[in-house]
Amino acid sequence: MPKHTIHAVAAAAAVACLAAFGPAPVSASTASDGAAWPGATPGATPGVTPGVTPGATPGVTPTPAAPRFVPGACPKTPEPIEALTKARCGFLEVPENRSRPGGRTVRLAVAVIAAATAKPAADPVVFMAGGPGADTFDDIPFLIESGLNKDRDLIVMAQRGNLYDQPNLACPEVDRFNERAVGLGYDAPQAEQLMLKAVKDCRARLTADGVDLSAYNTTENAADFADLRKALDIPRWNVYGYSYGSNLALTYLRLHPEGIRAVAIDSVTPPRDVTLPWTWGSTAEGIHNIFAACAAQPACKDRYPDLPRTLTEQVRKLEAHPLTLDVKPQGGGKPVKTVLDGGALLNLIVAFTPRPKDIPAALDELSRGNPQRFAQARAAGSVQPVGMFAHGLTNSIACGEWAPGYSESDVLKAGRKAFPGWPDTVLAQAPQLPFQYPVCGLWNVPDRAKVQRLATVSSVPALLVSGTFDVKTGASWANGVARDLSRSTSIQVPGIGHWVVPQSPCAQRVLASFLARPTAPDTSCVDGLEPAPFTIIPK
Repeated sequence: MPKHTIHAVAAAAAVACLAAFGPAPVSASTASDGAAWPGATPGATPGVTPGVTPGATPGVTPTPAAPRFVPGACPKTPEPIEALTKARCGFLEVPENRSRPGGRTVRLAVAVIAAATAKPAADPVVFMAGGPGADTFDDIPFLIESGLNKDRDLIVMAQRGNLYDQPNLACPEVDRFNERAVGLGYDAPQAEQLMLKAVKDCRARLTADGVDLSAYNTTENAADFADLRKALDIPRWNVYGYSYGSNLALTYLRLHPEGIRAVAIDSVTPPRDVTLPWTWGSTAEGIHNIFAACAAQPACKDRYPDLPRTLTEQVRKLEAHPLTLDVKPQGGGKPVKTVLDGGALLNLIVAFTPRPKDIPAALDELSRGNPQRFAQARAAGSVQPVGMFAHGLTNSIACGEWAPGYSESDVLKAGRKAFPGWPDTVLAQAPQLPFQYPVCGLWNVPDRAKVQRLATVSSVPALLVSGTFDVKTGASWANGVARDLSRSTSIQVPGIGHWVVPQSPCAQRVLASFLARPTAPDTSCVDGLEPAPFTIIPK
C-alpha cells in the first residue's frame, strides 16, 4: 500500500467528520502471531483473553474496581506505522455505561509515542480524532509529520467503539452498502432502502452481542480520557483534537477540567451548535470561500468567471438527468457502474474529491461535457475497507446528539437557505449524512441534546485553528467558541480545508508555539498568507 504522505491528508480526513455514508479510511488489522489485540499474553490459551471469565461475552470483562491501563502489543496495521514499532501500547479498561455500576467493561486501544527529543517536556499531548468512527491509529503518521511529538510524548487513544477497541462498533453491512451506492442515485429510494436494511442489520448484530448503544456518546468519551490521564498517572497534559475531536475536547474541558494545561482545537465543531441542519451552513461557507478565493486571483477569475452559477447549473442538470457511466476507480481495477447526480456532485465537493484547488477546473470540465474528475472520485467509493469504520459510534452520536429537536423539514429549510434554487431532492439530505432521520428511527438511542449542546466556558489557555476552505466545519463557527474561552487565540488559515494542521506548515508552527507558551503563541506566520493558485486548464 502507498506510504502515508502529508499531501494525502485531505482525502484521509474527508470521511473523518460527519460522515456515515461514504468511503472509510484504510485502517489497521488485528495483531498477528496468534495474539489477540490488545494486551495478548504470550503462551495464553488461544481465544481466551487474560482476566476474562470463560463463557463470558467475548471482548468484555467484569467491571474492575477502577479504570486501569493494561499494557499490551501494538496493533499491526495494513500500512505499517513506524512509530508503533517503538510505542508503549495497551488498552484502557473502563465501564461501558458509568450510570450502571457493575455492568460491562470496554477496552480502548492506547499508544504512547515517545517525544523525538531526548529531554521532552513533562506534559504530553493527548490526541482526539475526528469522526466519530474513524480509525485513530491511522492518523498517527500525520501527527508525527506535523511535529506533535517533537518536544512531548504523544498519546493516542481510540474513542470507544473504534477499530481495535472491544467492542468494535464497525458495520460491515454499511460498508458493503457503500460499495453498491456508487451505482445508485445519491438520494434514490433504492439507496435509502438498502442503507436502512444495512443499518438495521448492524444494529441487530451489535445489540445481540450485548452492546449498549446508548453508552457510545460524547459524555462517556470525555470521561474515558479523564480516566486515561489518571490511569497513566499524568499530572497535567495538553489536548489536541480536530473535527469531532474538537467537539469532544470542548466537552472534556467542560466536564473534566482538572489536569488540562492547554487545549488546541482544529476545524472547530461546537457542541452547542452542531445539529443536522447546521451542516448546510458550514458547507455553504466553505464553498463560498473557495469561489471567492478564485475570484480574487486574476487568472482564476478570468478562466472561471462565475463559479456559483456553474455549480448551480450542474447540480440542477445532474439531478434532473443523472449520468450513468462505467468508470475505472482512480486506484485502478475494473470499471464500475457509477451514477453522478446532483447530490453526489455536492457531496464529492464536501469530501474534498477533487481537492479545492481543482474544483473550478473540474466544474468547468463538467459544464463542457467532461465529468471524468467527479466520476472517478465517485467510483472510488466502490472499493471499501470493510469493517474498519465504526458506523455504530457515528450513529449513536449523530442520533443522540445532533438529530434531536429538529426534523427532516428543518434540514430542507437550512439547505434552501444555504443554496437557494437548488433541487429539494439534494437539499433534503444533510451533507454526508443522507437519510439520517430514518436511520435514527432505527438506531433508537436516547435524546442527549440537553446534556451535550452546551457552551464550554473556561480560562484554560486555548488555540482555535480553522481553514477558510473547510466545507465540513465552517471557519466562522470558531468565533462563538472563542468568546467563551477567556484565554484563547484564534487563527484562520487561508486556502486550507478540513483538518488544518497537517496541511499547513504555518499552522504547525503556531501549534508548536502554543504548546510552548499557551498564553502567548506566535501567530505571525498567518499574516499575509494567501490561498495557493487554482488549477487553470486551457479553454
